[in-house]
Amino acid sequence: MKQFIKQLIKKLIYRIRGEILTEKYIKNGMIVGKNFKRMIGCDLDYSHCWLIKIGDNVTLAPRVTILAHDASTKMYIGYTKIGLTTIGNNVFIGANSTILPNVRIGDNIIIGANSVVTKDIEDNSVVAGNPAKIICTTSEYIKRSKEMFEQSPKYGSDYTIRNKKINTLMKRQMIVDLDKQIGIGFVE
Repeated sequence: MKQFIKQLIKKLIYRIRGEILTEKYIKNGMIVGKNFKRMIGCDLDYSHCWLIKIGDNVTLAPRVTILAHDASTKMYIGYTKIGLTTIGNNVFIGANSTILPNVRIGDNIIIGANSVVTKDIEDNSVVAGNPAKIICTTSEYIKRSKEMFEQSPKYGSDYTIRNKKINTLMKRQMIVDLDKQIGIGFVE
């Protein structure tokens, strides 16, 4: 009964936001792997969602758009272009990014915020920009991030809103720490 009420509330929240539940995309043919997370405002191409395949351990940051169609040709030739859109395993897609149709994103990929992915991305790449271009390999990015981690302030999950434990003093301390450091810290 408790699970039923949680699902009902989730559906209501999505409806109020004007969003579609992942389960509805799946019901209409979209393939989604394990540990799929999408933040608020993501727009998956519902009208052609069966052409979208998403692998395991994929996170879509807020306002990501994934398309499987391009209607720019409709008024000129009477048809809309369509294409398979495939996202591999272990992929993070940054906020406000757009994935165009007929694109294959490989495994172990990080896509920077505000990127527009117009072409396939090979495995183990970090890409960003409009159009998105390879910046470095995923392993190079992780190595640099680990080096930065060693010299940066670190915070537990209590320093987030999701655990509802952060207070004004903690917020101020975080601001002071980040202002003294290189500007980057890490939170669980």
